[in-house]
Amino acid sequence: MQVVSISSLKGGVGKTSVTLGLASAALAAGIRTLVVDLDPHADATTGLGVRATGQTDVGRLLKNARRGDLAANIVPSGWVATAVKNPAARASTLDVAMGSAYSGIYDRPDLGRRDQQRLSRLLSRVEGYSLVLIDCPPSLNGLTRMAWTASNRVLLVAEPSLFSVAGTERTMRALELFRQEFAPDLQTAGIVANRVRSTSNEHSFRLNEMRQMFGDLLLSPAIPEQANWQQIQGAAYSVHHWPGEPAQQASAYFDELLRSVTDSGRMRSRAARR
Repeated sequence: MQVVSISSLKGGVGKTSVTLGLASAALAAGIRTLVVDLDPHADATTGLGVRATGQTDVGRLLKNARRGDLAANIVPSGWVATAVKNPAARASTLDVAMGSAYSGIYDRPDLGRRDQQRLSRLLSRVEGYSLVLIDCPPSLNGLTRMAWTASNRVLLVAEPSLFSVAGTERTMRALELFRQEFAPDLQTAGIVANRVRSTSNEHSFRLNEMRQMFGDLLLSPAIPEQANWQQIQGAAYSVHHWPGEPAQQASAYFDELLRSVTDSGRMRSRAARR
């Protein structure tokens, strides 16, 4: 089971949008996936079309991590019903550990080593998934540290803007320090440039700057700005099942991004054996 945290120091760069795009690509590819919504705003939960029927949110499960049963409280994404026309997705799974404001009690800078293990304990008792995507809050406080502790890889999201690039550089330094102190096996999945406007000279300049700063860690493709992305998310729909050529192009970008950050071929073969 690969566990990937999607992180950013700066808010508003489309971190949750990237999480949802990767979840959509995983569903279309038939990869059994769990999305853990660790952001207290719980936007990923909303965007995944979750219909809770009494399940406990991830924040309250973290409070009782020693005994909490995450597997008993996951909720199917509402996207699955729209995927029935895709043979690969027909038998696939896309589940959600629901976010809530309650998880904010752990989003503090002084979280201890034992508390950082809370999400790891919950995930250690979950089986049947090839991929776990963790949508982190836009900070380097306790919840993000929980996510990094539980993860194999961290994917950083940035916009091609001055403040976002500077924030990504700080996040890279923080990730290296965290790796040295707490998680020596944690890998950087890379950095994805999001909401890129090809007609913007500023964006072109910042993308070139990012290539110079981060080298091969800057993943391809960059994700272009999507004019109808708000409409897609507002409808709680998978981008792979939204009509129109722009959505099809966006889907292809996320398919390629998923291949960049995971061993998708191995996951698909495992899914097929199930």
